[in-house]
Amino acid sequence: MANTSMNIRMDSDIKQKAQKIFAELGMDTTTAINIFLRQVIRTNGLPFEVKIDTPNAETIEALQEIEKLKEDSTKKTYSTFSELLKDVTDDV
Repeated sequence: MANTSMNIRMDSDIKQKAQKIFAELGMDTTTAINIFLRQVIRTNGLPFEVKIDTPNAETIEALQEIEKLKEDSTKKTYSTFSELLKDVTDDV
């Protein structure tokens, strides 16, 4: 099998973090990239799901509710969970 070279550009921080993980796995970056490329060939595509994480309607509604609550100065807020529990149990 003939060898060839490939040049790629990437963020240096990403490269360093990835190299650290590869080293912990007992391999270098070249080996890791070769594993990735072999998986691409084996699966006939990317060997992982690529998607945009979009929140569902319920999550969007909850986030909007939180924003409204933040803006409402009449709502009581708590600094700690213990403070909330005390307030709730005092009402019982």
